[in-house]
Amino acid sequence: MSRQSISFTKPNDEWLKAQVDSKEYSSKSELVNDLIRQARKQQVQIDWIRAKIERAENSGFTNDSKESILAESKSLLDGSI
Repeated sequence: MSRQSISFTKPNDEWLKAQVDSKEYSSKSELVNDLIRQARKQQVQIDWIRAKIERAENSGFTNDSKESILAESKSLLDGSI
């Protein structure tokens, strides 16, 4: 495992310390590694969703942009339409 030296802002460092103090994690390193694993997993999911959206946009089903579909969906949820 490679060793790195990183700096944290005071609020982030205090949060990390609180997590370790609560015995959720045994060290800041363990916590940071877990956060990175979660971010990597989330990125895989985001990439999958983006690929699905791109495939749907390129299928010719609609000529509407992502932005207009999102705006219409929000309007429907708000009851504006």
